[in-house]
Amino acid sequence: MTELDPTDRRILTVLQRDGRISNADLAEQVHLSASACHRRVQRLEAEGYIDRYVALLDARRMGRPTTVFVEITLQGQADELLDAFEREVAKVPDVLECNLMAGSADYLLKIVARDTEDFARIHRQYLSRLPGVAQMQSSFSLRTVLKTTAISV
Repeated sequence: MTELDPTDRRILTVLQRDGRISNADLAEQVHLSASACHRRVQRLEAEGYIDRYVALLDARRMGRPTTVFVEITLQGQADELLDAFEREVAKVPDVLECNLMAGSADYLLKIVARDTEDFARIHRQYLSRLPGVAQMQSSFSLRTVLKTTAISV
């Protein structure tokens, strides 16, 4: 894997802001020819710096304005239990993120819901049935202060 140079970093910065930018516009913004820019983007993709391109949806406009963070503590730390939990939590449609944590909780989930009643449905239908769960603590987000997907390059 090659080390990122300043031009690669400029390309990644622009693509994080606008993943649908045309190659010609991207090349102009980073001061490269279109062909050189295209080769660099292909290399960044091939080397895994660019994981994928996505459309980021507005949760409110999609009818999911309620964000809930759920801390989950499992009954144990055996690999089989962790694997079973991770396999099943990946099937829960409203979970945006699931992170294995160091600290008091084993996992932290980020969930979107229509409202508190919808979260209660998600809890009953999915979360309460996850394997190995000993304890859950839910915290409702009152307001998002900062939200980005951009990684500092």
